[in-house]
Amino acid sequence: MELILFGPPGVGKGTQAKILCSKFGIRHISTGDILREAVKNKTPLGIKAQEVIHKGELVSDEIVTGIVRETLNEPK
Repeated sequence: MELILFGPPGVGKGTQAKILCSKFGIRHISTGDILREAVKNKTPLGIKAQEVIHKGELVSDEIVTGIVRETLNEPK
């Protein structure tokens, strides 16, 4: 099962995701969480993201998509 929850900050996406993951035994991938993890682990895309964040700019779709792609390709 694959679900994508969209919405502005604070509307409950994370809360609903936790409920759905618990009920259906599926994995929860939060773009914010995996972006912070990539920055923390100093992955190549995490380093690019950190440079953008340091300038106070928004991380590009290209970088976020790359980080999501890497996460989806993990063996978990």
